[in-house]
Amino acid sequence: MISDFFEILLLSLIQGVSEFLPISSAAHLILASNIYEFKNQSLLIDISLHLGSLLAILFYFRNEIFNLKNNLNLFYKIIVATIPLIIIGYFLYSTGIIYEFRNIKVIVWTTFGGAILLHIADRRKIFNNLENNFSFKSALIIGLFQIIALIPGTSRAGITITAGRLLGFDRTDSTKISFYLSIPALAGASAIGIKDLLKENIEFNFIVLAGIFLSFIFSLITIKYFLKFIKKFSFKIFVFYRIILSLILLYIIYF
Repeated sequence: MISDFFEILLLSLIQGVSEFLPISSAAHLILASNIYEFKNQSLLIDISLHLGSLLAILFYFRNEIFNLKNNLNLFYKIIVATIPLIIIGYFLYSTGIIYEFRNIKVIVWTTFGGAILLHIADRRKIFNNLENNFSFKSALIIGLFQIIALIPGTSRAGITITAGRLLGFDRTDSTKISFYLSIPALAGASAIGIKDLLKENIEFNFIVLAGIFLSFIFSLITIKYFLKFIKKFSFKIFVFYRIILSLILLYIIYF
């Protein structure tokens, strides 16, 4: 029981922290699974972790979400930005191609490449803001970038923040856009997982509930303090982290 709780605690921590930071939750969950060979990681656990993160983002931005009826323009832009991910994601998922990307060799290069792109984007001058300049064109461009996040190691948060910075939005606005887009992305991932789960024997237990709760807590803490962090600092620490991680993995794989 203690080992089971440790596993779900670690998985929830990885999901909650890496889902919203520009470091890739999928990559870290895959790496952790390869290192520790978790016996409790399953489709049901994956769904519980995603649900926890989804509930956290919904709770944190509850005022903005409830106010969407007064800001349908933003709602429509979120939909426009999500459509490319739905179309390409469904194709890759239904054909099974998406599973070909789930290996450490792919993660090495997407982790490194994502770091370089984030570094370049974060040097971009600020000339747009979320309230006045987040157009349908901007939403579509960021949505197209988000497709790349289907490859583990890219980081959905990382690539959408990168796209936002390339378009001239500051770090806070780019991160808020990324957070907004995480809602349909997490909901979609959970829905696909639940669809697959219905084909199996569903057995809810304490571990599943613990996964939802712990993922919610870690996600909520990450969202709150990440927004505070980027008001004072750049994304350099995440760029360095990704480069160091990719070099370590590169050494392990090829040497």
